[in-house]
Amino acid sequence: MEKNPKTGLAGLLRPEDSILVLIDHQPYQFTNLHSHEPTMIVNNVVALAKSAKVFNVPTILTTVLEERGGYIIKGLQDVFPEQKPINRTFINTWEDPNVTDIVKKSGRKQLVLAALYTEICLAMPAIQALAEGYDVFIVTDASGGVTAEAHDMAVRRMVQAGAVPITWMAVMAEWQRDWARDTAAGVAGVVAEHGGGSGVAFAWELQLLATPVPAAH
Repeated sequence: MEKNPKTGLAGLLRPEDSILVLIDHQPYQFTNLHSHEPTMIVNNVVALAKSAKVFNVPTILTTVLEERGGYIIKGLQDVFPEQKPINRTFINTWEDPNVTDIVKKSGRKQLVLAALYTEICLAMPAIQALAEGYDVFIVTDASGGVTAEAHDMAVRRMVQAGAVPITWMAVMAEWQRDWARDTAAGVAGVVAEHGGGSGVAFAWELQLLATPVPAAH
């Protein structure tokens, strides 16, 4: 019987096999974002980027026509201050060799994507990369569409094509997998800063233990 690559332990994310591409989290895209509250997307995508940094997962920042659409949001740039986002003319990131060459050279096959908008800038590269043999994970709560329907239909379309929908905290948890790993403190820092109720509960726990909250940087 043929094994399903999306099941079993091999179906989970591994930091050594992952590469993250964050697409078009720019002011222009946020102006017509209506599937989610914008501050939620900002929080989640910054948390995703910080998680990648904790696990040394290569991360590509990319924008489209930044001279008109604006620079990538400050929260993301601050996570990778040394990185100049790749500015594209292609709507479909996967048609730009400046991005795809980096992914290919990494040799990593677990492609984690988040973008604005879900129905355009996430769907296009996800669908194309799937055909090239990548295991594509779409981070739905760090992405958003022009309407809730647009976001939902795009996620359904990508799932039908073979992509795996996932949320930012689930990505981080799969990368961590074992609390004995030395990245646990970094994970705790990300949760404390961006984890909502989990962050509040964690801070309370640390207060009870009189332990300072670790930084996420």
